[in-house]
Amino acid sequence: MRYKLFCLAMLCIGVGSLSFAETKEVTAFEKLRALSGDREGTYAWTGGRNASGKIQAHYYATGNGSALVEDLTVDDTPSMTSVYHLDGSDLRMTHFCAAQNQPRLKPTSIDPNGYAITFSFVDITNLRSPKAGHVDGLDVHFLASDHMTLRFRFMADSKESYEMIDLKRKN
Repeated sequence: MRYKLFCLAMLCIGVGSLSFAETKEVTAFEKLRALSGDREGTYAWTGGRNASGKIQAHYYATGNGSALVEDLTVDDTPSMTSVYHLDGSDLRMTHFCAAQNQPRLKPTSIDPNGYAITFSFVDITNLRSPKAGHVDGLDVHFLASDHMTLRFRFMADSKESYEMIDLKRKN
C-alpha cells in the first residue's frame, strides 16, 4: 500500500512539473499573441554591422489563433517576418530573414511571468554556406503593455552582430 501511495505521489509531482513547463510556454505565447496591432520605433546594429533608423512592426494572429506573425518593415520595405507558435507544449519561432534563409528557434529561457523570452538557434533552411549570415538568437523583453524590445543575434563568418529594436504601440 505504501508503495502504491509513493508511486501516486511521484506521478502527481511529475504531472505538476510538466504542467508548469506547459504553463510557462503557453503564458509566453499568450503574451506574444497580445501584441496584435501596429508598433513603431527604432533599430540599431552593433558588432560586425553598423546601421540605425526607424522601423515599423505589424503583428497579427493567423491559423485560427495558433500562430502570431511579426512583420518588420524598414523604410516602407518589408524586411523580415517571424512566426511564433506552439508545437505541442513547446514554443517555437521561425524567422524569415532578409538574408533569405529561415532559422528556427526555441526558448532556452522564459521569465515565469512571460516578461522576457530568450530564443536560441535550433536549425536553419536555405543557408547558402556555413559562414553565411543568419539569425542565431533572439531576446524579447516586454517593458510595458505598449513597449517592448527585440534583440536579434546575427552570425556571419563567425562574427556576431546584434540588432536592437525598440518598439512602442502605434496610436
